[in-house]
Amino acid sequence: MSSQPSPLEPWRDVALPAPDRVADLMRRMTLAEKLGQLYAVWPAGGATGQDVAPFQQDMADEGFDWRRLIKDGLGQLTRPYGTAPVSAADGARQLAELQTAIVAAGRFGIPALVHEECLTGFTAYGATIFPTPLAWGASFDAALVEQVGAVIGASMRSLGVHQGLAPVLDVTRDARWGRTEETIGEDPYLVATVGTGYVRGLESAGIVATLKHFAGYSASRGGRNFGPVGIGPRELADVLLPPFELAVRDGGARSVMHSYAEIDGVPAASDPRLLTSLLRDEWGFTGTVVADYFGVTFLQTLHHVAADHGAAAALALAAGVDVELPMVRCYGRPLLEAVESGQVAEELVDRALRRVLLQKCELGLLDPGWEPTAAEAVELDPAPARELARRLAEESVVLLGNDGTLPLRTPGTLAVVGPLADHADGMLGCYTFPRHVGLHHPGLPLGVEVPTLLASLRTALPDTAIAYAPGCDVRGADTGGIGAAAQAAARAEACVLVLGDQAGLFGNGTSGEGCDVTELRLPGVQEQLLAAVLDTGVPVVLVLLSGRPYALGAYADRLAAVVQAFFPGEEGGAAVAGVLTGRVCPSGRLPVGVPRHPGGQPASYLAPTLAHRSDVSTVDPTPLYPFGHGLSYTSFAWEPATAGPLSCATDGAVEVAITVRNTGDRAGTEVVQLYLHDPVAQVTRPVVRLIGYARVPLAPGQARRVAFTVHADLTAFTGRSGRRVVEPGDTELRFGASSADFRHTVAVRFHGPERTVGHDRAMTTEVVLADL
Repeated sequence: MSSQPSPLEPWRDVALPAPDRVADLMRRMTLAEKLGQLYAVWPAGGATGQDVAPFQQDMADEGFDWRRLIKDGLGQLTRPYGTAPVSAADGARQLAELQTAIVAAGRFGIPALVHEECLTGFTAYGATIFPTPLAWGASFDAALVEQVGAVIGASMRSLGVHQGLAPVLDVTRDARWGRTEETIGEDPYLVATVGTGYVRGLESAGIVATLKHFAGYSASRGGRNFGPVGIGPRELADVLLPPFELAVRDGGARSVMHSYAEIDGVPAASDPRLLTSLLRDEWGFTGTVVADYFGVTFLQTLHHVAADHGAAAALALAAGVDVELPMVRCYGRPLLEAVESGQVAEELVDRALRRVLLQKCELGLLDPGWEPTAAEAVELDPAPARELARRLAEESVVLLGNDGTLPLRTPGTLAVVGPLADHADGMLGCYTFPRHVGLHHPGLPLGVEVPTLLASLRTALPDTAIAYAPGCDVRGADTGGIGAAAQAAARAEACVLVLGDQAGLFGNGTSGEGCDVTELRLPGVQEQLLAAVLDTGVPVVLVLLSGRPYALGAYADRLAAVVQAFFPGEEGGAAVAGVLTGRVCPSGRLPVGVPRHPGGQPASYLAPTLAHRSDVSTVDPTPLYPFGHGLSYTSFAWEPATAGPLSCATDGAVEVAITVRNTGDRAGTEVVQLYLHDPVAQVTRPVVRLIGYARVPLAPGQARRVAFTVHADLTAFTGRSGRRVVEPGDTELRFGASSADFRHTVAVRFHGPERTVGHDRAMTTEVVLADL
């Protein structure tokens, strides 16, 4: 007599709706088992002896035993690949062992959700290193960034990773902030569209995208990391929140990470208005909110709004933080005791648990027969990924100035000097594995091939005699090599001078997390090297490989050309060499303005009249090169295709168009930018703000019509009432090659009643390119 298979418990039954499965599982769990799903462990968190997260070593308990912590189950595993150098095969095998132990330890056999960093690629040893997000912004190419996200996500998913802690959607407000390199730019429309592209890419590969850092982190006073934020509700609503809103609504992001910031005295991790009322009730977000690393503990230790770990847990849980990362300090025993004593309602635990388990259900982690990813050999830097990294790097290089010296016309002699000319560091941002983790392992190879600019130029110019001299270090005060570098320049027909940043964490670099500056002056003695080389009289092409813009006003008139690349990744050397030699026609545009003076940085182009040059102040904040600026090796003619004035209802849409023609002798890509100017409004408004853009590739002589459909909702702003409104009245739609270079203006009058708009408003323009 054959035995019948026992029926599955409802929570294991894949035929049932996910909410029903989760509800059944929750009914079976003890309080300790519930809490076990709300925190992570970081088995390798103390392995390096160095911080890759704020206060990492301070937070690592002596005698830490992660196996003891998993007896009641585990919510997440922190960075099994991205904490120490490990090959893909070894990492997958070790992860499988961890997951097997977690499944065996808990009563329900639920595996952990695994998260990793992925800001410039999968932050694992040997994985493709893509350009940093500021370079994404410089590309003005959301579709390409989406492809990058999909490739990164696929590599992570193939190795058993479920969640990626990216992208950073903070809008640049002060370039002195060390994490400027992680931002996409100073304009919320650019950040929103490009960042949402990356989210779509990650999510298409099955990776839970995590939006960082919600919200206000980049607006700290003085550009200081963790600094207090003193903005008003209008700046928060109109500048800092839209990128997160679009990524949640249109990108499908399934996770959000709270910011370390405090806004007007309230830390984000303890703010229910931000994490619950806005994010969930208004925007309809249904995913998980995770803590920035140790952010719950910081409510006690740094913000001083909680007296102990239990109080910190209570504040964060009530605000809407579902998961404590990267390891448990507050959501374990302290929260257990707070619930058992009645200080915290178990309903709040259940609220967070439901979200966590629903996500695990979506990912298949509650299904019967789940098995960890097999430890198979995986190529983390395949040729297609390198090709994608090359394309993004090439599109992101910005030609700022050029007197005709570029492209280089195969000089017989060329000097290539500067501390980053023959150093891979100029290509690598703070969240690349070599600069984030590898620098704590002296002698460790980079893990991927990263050609320097010098090596790339030697490949590109085989018939040119190239002399090299570093001149100085990126940091430090040693000027001993400057004379030799100047002599090398003096003997050449032209000089390529390569300056900029070295990324790192908490003082281990000139750019990156915790590496803030007091003024936008080139680090170390690089300015002295620049002055010495210019004094030779040789044409100097300045190449900046950096994580932020630097003031160049004192030298701009003496430079033959200026090229800006924001940490362009492993293919950055070849991309920059391609622009210098003319193989690549530059098409990058500035995602942030370049200041004229180190202490007179522009207050972002996105500002009202009195924030710009005026007769009531002796300080002129006008940037040397404005947002959206970038030159080409070909020429373009812009011809109006729409005549104004136009009329549009306050709930309607209007189409405006321009024709762009390549009038040069080589193929190139123009970046058409559409800006809104609102002459009169009920509150002060930016003089102009970006509401659309398009990359327009053109062969010599080719013309294309570029049409934008602009809904009236794109004119909305937070009015005097505190609500987002569309006002009737006159506006201008300006076609520009930058935020300061307008080629055609269309007047539009919006008629009808003032409208209040919400989360369902139109947030992007529709763009159509048509060949002529």
